[in-house]
Amino acid sequence: MTAHTAALVFHPRRKARLARLGDWMAANRRLLLGAQWAIVVAYTVLLVAPAILPVPASGASILNNLTLFAQFAFWGIWWPFVILSIMLMGRVWCGVLCPEGALAEFASRHGRGGRIPKWLRWGGWPFLAFVLTTLYGQMISVYEYPQAALLILGGSTVAAVAVGWLYGRGKRVWCRYLCPVSGVFALLARIAPVHFRIDRTAWDTHPARTAAVDCAPLLDVKHMTSASACHACGRCSGHRGAVEFAVRSPNAEILAAGPGNAAPHTSEALLLVFGMLGVAIGAFQWTVSPWFVAARQAAAEWLVGHDLLWPLESGAPWWLLTHYPEANDVFTWLDGGLILAYIGAVALTVGGAVLAGLTFAARIGRIDWRALALSLIPLAGVGLFLGLSMMTATHLRAEGAPLGWLPLARGLLLAVGVAWSGWLGARLLFGHAPNPPRAMLALPFLVAPLAVVATAWILVFYVW
Repeated sequence: MTAHTAALVFHPRRKARLARLGDWMAANRRLLLGAQWAIVVAYTVLLVAPAILPVPASGASILNNLTLFAQFAFWGIWWPFVILSIMLMGRVWCGVLCPEGALAEFASRHGRGGRIPKWLRWGGWPFLAFVLTTLYGQMISVYEYPQAALLILGGSTVAAVAVGWLYGRGKRVWCRYLCPVSGVFALLARIAPVHFRIDRTAWDTHPARTAAVDCAPLLDVKHMTSASACHACGRCSGHRGAVEFAVRSPNAEILAAGPGNAAPHTSEALLLVFGMLGVAIGAFQWTVSPWFVAARQAAAEWLVGHDLLWPLESGAPWWLLTHYPEANDVFTWLDGGLILAYIGAVALTVGGAVLAGLTFAARIGRIDWRALALSLIPLAGVGLFLGLSMMTATHLRAEGAPLGWLPLARGLLLAVGVAWSGWLGARLLFGHAPNPPRAMLALPFLVAPLAVVATAWILVFYVW
């Protein structure tokens, strides 16, 4: 009898269906690995092939053109619904399906196995990587052109493989510390209604000797209290009769957040406030903003009036600024500068307003502002899904799909995000404030960030 089998039979009670699913994942690791490699092949084909094909002809469809199909697969299906899956099932995508993670782990198992350097463990990398990747993607139009997608997604994959080959021994070092979306996924997983639950008593009292858990993201499974970093791969399910896939309240982690108990780091809170609620909104907003158009027109007129013409030139290479003359899509230096300025302005305005509201509410309510910031995760997750699904709607509209229901669906999702985050924030304030009047005094400062974020999305979907 193997150590894992011994662990599974230690608890004689009949397990819940979800727990049995977790045990199945642990027992069928080879099957899941095969599925991962199948996704790696599909990912590679959809990423590389369109980059060497000509620009789709007029009238082409996602049903008869590989480039358009790949765009729809990556940006219309993959990214928005990966975000949704993290909110619903935790980081199952990371542990079971992600091609980049599979390649990084494979490289680590066959690499030099170096020790992970201290600089690589810096907690600010997820925030910095998310912001830089988002900005660069907007500069080269990553959603529209396969060459840009290959550069960003393929470049990230190459970096993941390189880090995996250099550091770790069969672990996902890239995924844990450097992946541009790891920080976002870690935040969203906190509200997932399923997780791998640890029974510390069962762990400590288990009579059999067991091998250490092969945890790819380098977690201390025994002391795991949050789903944020867990990749939900199922390898630890049933270990020492103490780990099982289980249902929980999606609010549990947020309401329990505080010093010593799933408390967020400052870098996580800043990623949420200035990244997911700042930079991301600016990136989704600038393409439809009349303010951006007005600023561009005013800047161009000023430059011409002062005989400064070089910012209006469009000779930058495609990997620096969007440059596709055959598609009549070329960015000037002015365009690039204004895109960065607009996204930065939105990030500072929205993020600053959110941070100010959280800070005042937290001080009045006697709670750590970082813990209170976690209440905004539902709204941030809904916003990312709505923003990414704009590409889904664009492709479906081009295919002639009826989308009359879309404005109502967007409004309902946004309302759910606002209401959920507002309710969580109120629960946190009333749970930590010394008395109800003090919590009531803090509540308007929490409502303000919700109103700012909701207004930013209303402008995108209903005003502009």
